[in-house]
Amino acid sequence: MLPAIDIIPDRRRKLGLTQNQLADMAGVSQSYIAKLEAGKIEPSYLKVKAIFKALDRVERRKEVSAGEMMTKEVVSVEADAYIHEAVEAMRKHGFSQLPVTVDGKPVGGVSERTLLDQVLYPDDDNPPGMRRVREVMEESFPQVSDDAPLSLLSSLLKYYPAVLVQRKGEIVGIITKADLLGAIS
Repeated sequence: MLPAIDIIPDRRRKLGLTQNQLADMAGVSQSYIAKLEAGKIEPSYLKVKAIFKALDRVERRKEVSAGEMMTKEVVSVEADAYIHEAVEAMRKHGFSQLPVTVDGKPVGGVSERTLLDQVLYPDDDNPPGMRRVREVMEESFPQVSDDAPLSLLSSLLKYYPAVLVQRKGEIVGIITKADLLGAIS
């Protein structure tokens, strides 16, 4: 099912396309686009489908991918590390969250909020810095391929503090909310 035809002129303008450019990409005439946008013809399904495909292609090309906006140096903490080591790594690198790994593979995540909760509301009498990260870590950050679009990343970052970027099964980068804000500005 195709979207409503009346959105074609707005999408075309938002993408900075002329009627002629869209017509060339969709394999139709410029006059067909003009008549379609003016509502003066009863369009054929195949031609409208070609127009929407052309608009989608242009949008995908203009959208930033995970590989373009990721931070390539992924700083992580091992699950067996002490909490004070995680805090030190965050402080040293200026991060508010870290992936937790076992032998280099992500198994969880830890954030400033989680660690602060351990300091303010300890589960027992042991000093919080002497507990292991695996005892307090949260679920692992979601992973996306390096060609994942900005729209997917923004959706994930509404619910997670970071997203890991992988290529062929290997973690190659990380994206945080700060990275997302940097891509928007």
